[in-house]
Amino acid sequence: MANTYTQLYTHLVFAVQNRQALIKPEFREETERYMTGILQNKKHKLLAIYLMPDHAHILIGANPAISLSDTVQVLKTETSNFIKEKRFTPFRFNWQVGYGAFSHSRSELDNVIKYILNQPEHHRKTTFREEYLSLLRRYEIEYSDEYLFDFFEDISE
Repeated sequence: MANTYTQLYTHLVFAVQNRQALIKPEFREETERYMTGILQNKKHKLLAIYLMPDHAHILIGANPAISLSDTVQVLKTETSNFIKEKRFTPFRFNWQVGYGAFSHSRSELDNVIKYILNQPEHHRKTTFREEYLSLLRRYEIEYSDEYLFDFFEDISE
């Protein structure tokens, strides 16, 4: 009897609505743990996660039985509800519509994990806009500026 074997590594990137810096250091790790639980419940393997104040980077070994769009939708919805229920911010919290998803080979994993876990240092030199556009160009993804995240000129960075 045959079985299904996969190796699907995906780097997800998405942003807080209006690029507000609402993910504060005092609840970042708790929110990351909550997101980890969501992913594990969907049978994805979390390899790296880092929530910046205004955006998220997540690397997963994807469960092929669940679409990437469904995974991101559940992750965003449940995390938004969690942040609201915990009252982590006095402001309205939502994720922006859309996300970036970049596939990787097994040989790239160490570098991608280091990149994700080193986000604070990375953003001392590079804005989120520069980072995201660089990812789109590196993976040769055609895009239209009108359909990108709202970057607001990266005033806070």
